[in-house]
Amino acid sequence: MNVAIIGTGNVAFVLGRLIKNAGHKIVQVAGRNQAQAILLADELNSIVTAIGEVSAQADIYIIAVSDKAIAETASQLKTKDKVVVHTAGGIPADVLKPTSGNYGVLYPLQSIRKENKQLPVIPLLVDGCNDNVRDQLLTFAQSLSSIAGTANDEQRLALHIAAVFASNFSNYMYTLAKNFCDKEHVSFSYLLPLIEETALRLEHFPPEKMQTGPAIRGDTNTVSKHIDILKKYPDLQNIYKIMSESIMNSKK
Repeated sequence: MNVAIIGTGNVAFVLGRLIKNAGHKIVQVAGRNQAQAILLADELNSIVTAIGEVSAQADIYIIAVSDKAIAETASQLKTKDKVVVHTAGGIPADVLKPTSGNYGVLYPLQSIRKENKQLPVIPLLVDGCNDNVRDQLLTFAQSLSSIAGTANDEQRLALHIAAVFASNFSNYMYTLAKNFCDKEHVSFSYLLPLIEETALRLEHFPPEKMQTGPAIRGDTNTVSKHIDILKKYPDLQNIYKIMSESIMNSKK
């Protein structure tokens, strides 16, 4: 399948690699950052063009730009009703309706960094403005990833919110833990096996069954002791209280 990629960020680079590795052809790369567009095109054995000059010869046009830039970027394309998709989890598909009669979404549900040498498993969720577009995109997604499915606007937004809890918030908790360790002069590296084990358990058990710690045990003495120690870190203490209370309430 011939693909055009519009964008030069993490998602554009990683999707481009997946597409190339799956045997599809990236016919053009376009983006505002000319230097990054050249790097991406070189890696994908493609050519660079301006966004407004993207050829109508591709089968799928992937707009992999920031959420706020999707509509403006799409408005510059002239695709002759070819399939046009964006890659955002929280933006409705029909933002592309003015651009093409055949539009949809190709949403990678993964934390993506172009610097990663080895690509992680990337679940791909698709939607289309009609059954034909949806089926075409699902087949395309299945050629790129072992995990592919369909999700409408509401489902993608729900998954996007869930991903913030599962990834963004949990990573911030690691940041808080490391900052606390640094200030208390203990090594954060001792926690890495615990972090890994906690994540690996989720492959076999639901998270609510794997909850451990003083809050889920109802060990109020330990919780109170921790809160007292955290007095010199008011923000951290507040988060600890909120999280502990939420965990305790989850038992009710």
